[in-house]
Amino acid sequence: MPTLIAGSAVRTCLGGGAETFAALLRGECGAGPLRHGEPDKLNVFAGYHIGADDPNRPFRAGRLLAECLGEAVRQAGLDTGRQRVTALVGTGLRELSAVEDWALTGSSFPLRRLHFADVVREALPGVTDVITISNACSAGGHVLALAQDLVELGEADAVVVGATDTMTQSMLAMIGRVAPARTARVRPFDRDRDGVLLGEGAAALVVVAGSWPGRALARLAGTGLSCDARHETAPDVEGICRSMRDAFDRSGRDPSAVDLVVAHGTGTDLNDPAECEALREVVVGAGGAPLVTAVKGSVGHTSGSASLVNVDVALRCLAGGVVPPVAGQRDVLDEGAGLRFVLGEPVRLRPELVQVNAFGFGGVNAVTLLEAA
Repeated sequence: MPTLIAGSAVRTCLGGGAETFAALLRGECGAGPLRHGEPDKLNVFAGYHIGADDPNRPFRAGRLLAECLGEAVRQAGLDTGRQRVTALVGTGLRELSAVEDWALTGSSFPLRRLHFADVVREALPGVTDVITISNACSAGGHVLALAQDLVELGEADAVVVGATDTMTQSMLAMIGRVAPARTARVRPFDRDRDGVLLGEGAAALVVVAGSWPGRALARLAGTGLSCDARHETAPDVEGICRSMRDAFDRSGRDPSAVDLVVAHGTGTDLNDPAECEALREVVVGAGGAPLVTAVKGSVGHTSGSASLVNVDVALRCLAGGVVPPVAGQRDVLDEGAGLRFVLGEPVRLRPELVQVNAFGFGGVNAVTLLEAA
């Protein structure tokens, strides 16, 4: 029996899911002056912030997550009080910004707030089983894979999958020290890309079995996972390829059938060439010629929620028959030769099979395949 996605919601610097997708189609960039921490000390001067809410107010990640959880569940028509529902939350940084604030003031920190069980149970009455997984920038993909397992094994009637991350001073300081120059915006797969910028983001999906009586947004064919642990931060092409092949093996699909790739596309020196090489080896090498798009030029790197933000974009491509361009990409990097990037303007396409990439520090990789329902 197939696994379906029955609801999806996101929050990015560009708004909710519909607003974000519309802005992507226009090629907009949501970067603005950094509002978190001290830019001069961090050596980071721009970011992709959500709304006018005070970025230094604690527990913003949980508040953004709660908004997405409620929206996705309402969209799916899921009754969390009557049905067996498990919730899985993926994150890279949890509520680390609140920890930093508490450390600076010398106050104690309620450790349970590092997890999102309280947030989920308040937003979704009736849900008792809540698991938080901190798995870098592919965390959303990992919880999506676990959700499919739970549904297919009959352990839950539905699984609500969430992901969330906001900015922290420690992560900002790290990217500020490794960038060769000040990064004004993310430019995925561009020859002159100059680094990554953080974006705030949250997302939620409702995963159900094929017998679900309501409307489905897409069929979840499968998610491939790998953990190469080759380096603390640098990507490994072989490890990325393993996650791609695992996705195709689990789903029983052939790489040549992929119509569209929603790429990870961080706009960094090492990640973009590695992702290009893996796509050429696994997908193009099997005879595929998919369109390739990426969203971080518009919404920044949303860390643990990056995978599910990409999934929401993929769902809208499946539904609307249009693919947004790669915002910020002007001149394709040399390693992108042979890949069909969407440049400048949206492209009309009614994809049948979409590949969604997410790669994290330490080589924790997740590649999801989605099909039209």
